[in-house]
Amino acid sequence: MNETLAILGGGKIGEALLAGLLRSGRSADDIVVAEKHADRAAYLSDTHDVRTVPVAVALGTARTIVLAVKPQDVDSLLTEMRAGITDQHLIVSVVAGVPTARIEKALGAVDVAVVRCMPNTPALVAEAITAIAPGAHAAAADLDLAEELLAPVGRVVRVPESQLDAVTAISGSGPAYFYFLVEAMIEAGILLGLPRTLAAELVVQTAVGSAVMLRDSGEHPVQLREAVTSPGGTTIAAIRELEVHGVRAAVIAAIEAASRRSEELGKRS
Repeated sequence: MNETLAILGGGKIGEALLAGLLRSGRSADDIVVAEKHADRAAYLSDTHDVRTVPVAVALGTARTIVLAVKPQDVDSLLTEMRAGITDQHLIVSVVAGVPTARIEKALGAVDVAVVRCMPNTPALVAEAITAIAPGAHAAAADLDLAEELLAPVGRVVRVPESQLDAVTAISGSGPAYFYFLVEAMIEAGILLGLPRTLAAELVVQTAVGSAVMLRDSGEHPVQLREAVTSPGGTTIAAIRELEVHGVRAAVIAAIEAASRRSEELGKRS
């Protein structure tokens, strides 16, 4: 076993991590991918020039193992991994909702180190935010390695595992909330007579610019919103309608529902 990295699961998040590592200068010769779908495995091999191997070969080749499958597929994968796992492996899991204790128990290796991570889909454009948390046997050096692996696709923050369901609800699912709002704004533009392409361009660039201001200005969102909101103007009329229709309460309720669902998924055996 050497310092080769194995990614188990070649879906969007797995590929995003792979592409980010390659962009950061990691050699494709130092990465293997295990992907059960032959067509997808061939695509990854052709596109990124990496080796695609069975799970057992990946475990024998690499010390650091990234779990990048869907939650409904993780139990069968962990069962397949069990025979090949030792306490020399580091498991970096990006499987949504699955706690480290469940992974540790399923693998059966007494001291296997597990770091649980929650990235989001902007990893595909190297603009993710990923929260990481240690399992029972993960040391500081394991967290450092996990952070190093994930840094090429965006920012990394460290949190207690008890906060990861909330993180999943806020940032893991978060891109979908913004896309939902953008979709609604584009539809409003069309309703008001704008061509779809123009409405989309206006809304998307407004979203990008607003996000950059939120990130870089250091100002609270309330301050930035108030700067756009003139007394008796167009913006306050729109904000009033959002409040009348309970948009703020709906967003909070939606995120609470996502957090509950993350917790439910983690408890499934």
